[in-house]
Amino acid sequence: MITLTRPGRDGFGRMLRAEWTKFRTVRGWVLAMTVAALVTVLLGLLSASGNHSSCGAGPVETACPPPPAGPDGVAVWDKFFFVHRPLAGDGGITVRLTSMSGRIRKPDVTTGVRNEVSGLTPWAKAGIMIKKGTGQGTTYAAVMMTAEHGVRMQYDFTHDVAGRPGGVSPQSPRWLRLTRAGSTLTGYESADGVTWTRVGTTTLAGLPATAEIGLFATSPGDLTVTRADLGGSVAAVRFAEATGEFDQVKLEGKVSGSWRDEDIGVQLEPSGKPHHPGRASHTGDRFSVTGVGDVAPLIEGPTAERPLGAALTGLVVVIVVSVMFVTAEYRRGLIRTSLLASPRRGRMLAAKALALGLVTFAAALPAVAITYVVGAWILRANGNQLLPVSLLTQVRIVVGLAVLFTLAAVLALALGALLRRSVAAVIVAIVVIVVPNVLATTSVLPDGVGRWLLRVTPAAGFAVQQSIPEYPQVLGHYSPIAGFYPLPPWAGLTVLAGYAALALGLAAAQLRRKDA
Repeated sequence: MITLTRPGRDGFGRMLRAEWTKFRTVRGWVLAMTVAALVTVLLGLLSASGNHSSCGAGPVETACPPPPAGPDGVAVWDKFFFVHRPLAGDGGITVRLTSMSGRIRKPDVTTGVRNEVSGLTPWAKAGIMIKKGTGQGTTYAAVMMTAEHGVRMQYDFTHDVAGRPGGVSPQSPRWLRLTRAGSTLTGYESADGVTWTRVGTTTLAGLPATAEIGLFATSPGDLTVTRADLGGSVAAVRFAEATGEFDQVKLEGKVSGSWRDEDIGVQLEPSGKPHHPGRASHTGDRFSVTGVGDVAPLIEGPTAERPLGAALTGLVVVIVVSVMFVTAEYRRGLIRTSLLASPRRGRMLAAKALALGLVTFAAALPAVAITYVVGAWILRANGNQLLPVSLLTQVRIVVGLAVLFTLAAVLALALGALLRRSVAAVIVAIVVIVVPNVLATTSVLPDGVGRWLLRVTPAAGFAVQQSIPEYPQVLGHYSPIAGFYPLPPWAGLTVLAGYAALALGLAAAQLRRKDA
């Protein structure tokens, strides 16, 4: 005899316990969920163990040096030519930038003949800077002219403030000023050296009493993106340099010593010769400064989430289990018994989804955490210098991917309830959750199509595993194949949650029909 109870809070609790009992009493489901966790860990660690990296020092392979880190721990690209002097206490520098020019390496037209053309990359820059010291990654603030983005004030690598747009030429020079008052630095610009406009202000907590002040120039490489044979895109970065011409240089404050030229971050060839060195010349208050590199966040390099790519296999297993958790009741004719015991059919489905979600999260969280932590350790042991990220970002990646597993399980369950056939529901779930991510992150689809898929399909949730953000002031190959998703991490996960909620609502509405 079946006793019908009026559903309430206690009734839902009994439904939840009943669904949990159903799940744990079917050994195949428990075993499959365990296999999903083990597959995620084992394939992830296997992927990490096969990933090695080393750097050449002549005929000898050595461990690659770690990238410099900025004041907030972010990996940075800190390479530029600096003409500087020590500044004790408060002071500032004012210059007139009369022109910018540069050279860019293009693909060779004739084999063996270096093809260089005149020009500047969009974020080539020349300007003035106050910096803690000449060590890479130290705190700084700078006011600069860029090739295509006007005047900017940038500080501590990740911060960028826009000034007036436009360019610079001998007929239309640009005046720049940077002042220090304690730990506060303020940047200004002017078209005539008389009327000044403030660009921005920042406080640099780590700036010492004596800092370096001067002029600089640098240029990131020329980025060329071409279509791959199978779709997608391939990026190449080639040499580029920028030259800034300055005059009417005026220093204020206690500035000591003479001007020093320093090629910050220059790389040495095996012979000890600088590779693509910068240079400077100055006569009186006229300076010409040429630099190669960039002063910006580093966005290219191995990341700790790389082993998590193997989680797709475990996710497929979770999808299969989730579909069978509901379709088995239809196949065995038990769904009517469940509905008789729970007249509020939507609550029964909600209890089933919650039970499955809790089981999935409990299995996925330790699997993802082990894969992430141990996989990162293996990558570092194999010579890979991983780009550092904050502890909060690491927690977001681990917990977020476990939540992705959970939401995907609920979506698959809802599709199973809607379609009532295991094979069809599994195929649909894999097609809408897994396949778009695979197509977008491999050289199969054009980047535009891949980015669109990762915006509008449940696969948008995979954005939660991206550790390095996009920076507007950094020219890069921001493509899914390079690990960059079109939506912010939590926004992408919200898209997946929306699909899961919609499918669950439709399944509940279908269950309320008399022919359910």
